[in-house]
Amino acid sequence: MNRALRRPDAVLVQAVIAGALSFAHLHDLAAAAGQSGWKAWAYPISVDLLLVAAWRRLRIGRDGASWTWFTIALAASLGANIATAGLLDLDHVPAWLRILVAGWPALAFLGGTLLVHTPAPPAAPEDTIPETKPAAPEVELHRTDTPPVPAPASAPPELAPAPVKPSTDLPTVPTALVDHARSIADTHRKTTGEPITADVLTARLGLPVPTCQAIAAQLELT
Repeated sequence: MNRALRRPDAVLVQAVIAGALSFAHLHDLAAAAGQSGWKAWAYPISVDLLLVAAWRRLRIGRDGASWTWFTIALAASLGANIATAGLLDLDHVPAWLRILVAGWPALAFLGGTLLVHTPAPPAAPEDTIPETKPAAPEVELHRTDTPPVPAPASAPPELAPAPVKPSTDLPTVPTALVDHARSIADTHRKTTGEPITADVLTARLGLPVPTCQAIAAQLELT
């Protein structure tokens, strides 16, 4: 463990050197653009914080806003490094650069607020293939100890009632009354399952006996 602490990390050393140089270049550019004193030191901190916030948001979910603010912060840091490499006269900074430097705090505040308070995009669900269990083979069971079911005995045929010979002295009955009696007989058969008798039909109709006998003769009731 002590040997690991004594051995310097090349990546960490490189990060410290690059951060210090970028920090100094941003400070020099801000001072040349008219931001003197502590304000010139605040610009590198603002740029680096926006860059780190955008990078952390990219690690959570790669949305368009994260890439936009990461590109803006990287362009500001890279532009300051290039501008202080002798390509720009720091004694005579152009007006457009002064405007960009002066407007950077508001832009950095907007970007940092959107990166922190905008909900992260949901992670894409992993495509999982459900495990399919092989279906058990169907087995048909046949019992050999079950006695065979006997076939149902055929019901004896129903004997039609013997026709009643109409007497010659029965009165003539209107067709409507015969139809009414037939409907009563049909209803009785559906309800009880048995044909109606002449006595029951006479009680239902409430007509004189000869008339009911004539109707029963026409309906062939016993």
